[in-house]
Amino acid sequence: MDQGRTDIAPGRGPTDSELLEMYRLMALCRALDERVWLMNRQGKAAIVASAQGHEAGQVGSVAALRIGHDRFYIYYRDLAALVSLGLTPAQIMSGFLAKAGEPLSGGRQFPTHGAHAGLNLVNLSNVVATQIPQAVGDALASKMRGEDAVTIVYFGDGAASVGDCHEGMNFAAIHKLPVVFFCENNGYAISVPLSKQMAVDSVAGRAEGYGMPGVVIDGTDVSAVYEATAAAAERARAGEGPTLIEAMVERYLPHTSDDDDSRYRPRGDIEEARKKDPVKMLRERLLADGILDEETDERFSADAKRAVNEATEEVEAAPHPDPSSFYDHVYAGDTGGASSR
Repeated sequence: MDQGRTDIAPGRGPTDSELLEMYRLMALCRALDERVWLMNRQGKAAIVASAQGHEAGQVGSVAALRIGHDRFYIYYRDLAALVSLGLTPAQIMSGFLAKAGEPLSGGRQFPTHGAHAGLNLVNLSNVVATQIPQAVGDALASKMRGEDAVTIVYFGDGAASVGDCHEGMNFAAIHKLPVVFFCENNGYAISVPLSKQMAVDSVAGRAEGYGMPGVVIDGTDVSAVYEATAAAAERARAGEGPTLIEAMVERYLPHTSDDDDSRYRPRGDIEEARKKDPVKMLRERLLADGILDEETDERFSADAKRAVNEATEEVEAAPHPDPSSFYDHVYAGDTGGASSR
């Protein structure tokens, strides 16, 4: 790819069966997201960063990669990526309720924070953009070991304005590292609109300055996401270096459950955004194309509701971590008690 080009050749598109599976996952994620948001309002989940409106970007990109082989650096709004990687509703919900046995951090961190070695899902920080240089370092290690693994790192448009993002992209481009930078641009960095974050039209437009290709895609179109990610992964495996993908998505709810978006976002903006609901749009498309029928759709909906209800009952009944394990994974030597401090 010539330096300065801001496009990539299309990758292969998803098959009908892949589209059907992605729709099932998106429906499950939406049901789970709605439930944990409700549990926050009930005082059961301390904080929630909703992924509603982002599902196609996350599900489509994960589907285009190799789970268990490639490496995933997510950020705090990537609940749908976790579902796509194979975490169950109960496992994810246990993080929101800080229950024992939660697989990412043992219920010790913010929801969806932590790591899962078996899925190559790497620890993330609640500090914006710190996962970007970490992912670049992981991609460098892959290149040095001669592996064909691709590292994908997810971040929001707000993170694109942080120095870590510039340093990570610059280093990755110089060394032609196998990394995909996946920006989920929902137009708001917490309460700050894109026009007040940057003077350029798009995040992907910055790719030319680093010498890597950049592409803007409709992040509510799961096929467009899949194709762009597949193409970027193919470039990375071929030793051609990184790609910056800017997926234009929608955010239907406040930045987090602690935020009041009515102070900075017009209600009409959200109403307009909901016209591009990725779950509903994919459902309509699959029905129109004959890939999905009403019976299967009803089954997916019922399965999602049942899975979320069962997860709710299981996690609410589960214990919190034992206080004696408070110092586990913090200090070397014996765990627990003053002797380990």
